[in-house]
Amino acid sequence: MERARLADVDDVAAIVALAREGIEELRPNRGGAVWSRREAHREPLEPVIAEAVESDPTRTVVVGTVDDVVVGYALMRFEALHDESVLATISDLYVDPRARCIGVGEVMMAELERAARAVGAIGLDGIVLPGDRASKNFFETFGLTARAILVHRSLLDEPAEHDEAGERGGAVDGSAERRS
Repeated sequence: MERARLADVDDVAAIVALAREGIEELRPNRGGAVWSRREAHREPLEPVIAEAVESDPTRTVVVGTVDDVVVGYALMRFEALHDESVLATISDLYVDPRARCIGVGEVMMAELERAARAVGAIGLDGIVLPGDRASKNFFETFGLTARAILVHRSLLDEPAEHDEAGERGGAVDGSAERRS
C-alpha cells in the first residue's frame, strides 16, 4: 500500500540514494545541465538531507513508501515573502521509476499540501524542466500552473560577441528595452 509520511533520521540514506538518482535522471534533459548546477543539491548530499530532515524548521521532507519501503521523497522549503506571508516551494519530488504510476507521488503531494497549509502558506511552487510533460501534468492535477517562465541562453562554447551598440540584451541595469 502507498503511503506518505514525514521523513525521519532513519530515512536519510534512502533519500540520499533517491536524490542522486533524480539528479542523474534530470541532468541530460533540456534545462537539466543548468538545473543540476543551480537548483539541485550538491555533494555531499548526506549533510544537506540530514539537516533538512532533522533540524531545519524551514523545510519539510516527506517520504513515499510502498509496503513500508521508501521509494520516493519530496523536499519543500518555506520562504518568507516581502509582505511576511509564506510561500512553500517544492524543490524535490522524486519517485523510483519502478514505483511510478501507482500513487506514491500523489500521496506525497497530499502530505506536502497539508504541511504548507499548516504553516499558513499562500501557495505551492515547484520547478518542471522544459519538455517534461509528465511532471507538468502531475503538478497540474494538484492545481499548480505556470506563474512565471524562466528563460536562459547558454554562453558556453560560443564565441564572445562585443555588444558595442547594445544590439543584444538590455541596459546596464539589467532592464530590457524594446527595439524596433
